[in-house]
Amino acid sequence: MTLPQEATEPFDPAEVLARTAWSALDHAFGTAEGVPQILLDLLDTDLRVRSKALSRLHHVVHHQNTLYTATAPAALYVAGILGYAQTLEVVEKEPRAFPGPMRAELLGWLDSVANAAADETAATMRRFGFPPEEYPPFVEVCRIRPQLFHAVSWFLHDLDPDVRAAAVSACIPLLDDPRLIHHRDALAPMLRDSLAASALWQYQERAIDALESWGQDTTGLEVRGERYAFCEAEHHPQPWVVESQNGYDTDPPF
Repeated sequence: MTLPQEATEPFDPAEVLARTAWSALDHAFGTAEGVPQILLDLLDTDLRVRSKALSRLHHVVHHQNTLYTATAPAALYVAGILGYAQTLEVVEKEPRAFPGPMRAELLGWLDSVANAAADETAATMRRFGFPPEEYPPFVEVCRIRPQLFHAVSWFLHDLDPDVRAAAVSACIPLLDDPRLIHHRDALAPMLRDSLAASALWQYQERAIDALESWGQDTTGLEVRGERYAFCEAEHHPQPWVVESQNGYDTDPPF
């Protein structure tokens, strides 16, 4: 089953870079004027350069799963380059990373960004006295969810199973959006076929949790394997590039 493409305002990643006042935004370690270079480096031909850029995307622009004012425009840029041929290149991995090319990694990053604006996150923020509607980065990520979904959904039937699984997973938090929630019934079979049947327990668990929260039947589905076991080492032969300058150290885990 194919999800219908959501009608959204088209965007060009180059325009996102040009029209965003990055110096007026922030990330985990200060002002975000350096974020455009991080984003451009994601498509660099040098393995080390694009790997370092991906590391900084995680540990600076979206540090410890936190949303900053620079996170939403960076997410729009990432969504805009998903179809670029350069995202099929390999990237250095941390030992516990999921398999797949740069495209799968970028989908995983968008998944994390969307999850930081999901209903469960909003409920947690309210429980601790932080109304999400009063936090501009949260509001901005919520605003662009249809655009992110439009970009991510192109890869729901990708020939690469790692990309396909990453795309299906990234759609889960995006479909908390009231404008997108009607797509859940169409996505549910993909959760069963791609995530619940995955060899990775993280995807299995994600599928079951999402299906249950959507009121879908989960009969016969179970998490197989050790929840805290590392992913197979043969998928992850290389360490992350670690950024440790200007007063911060992004060596995982945190």
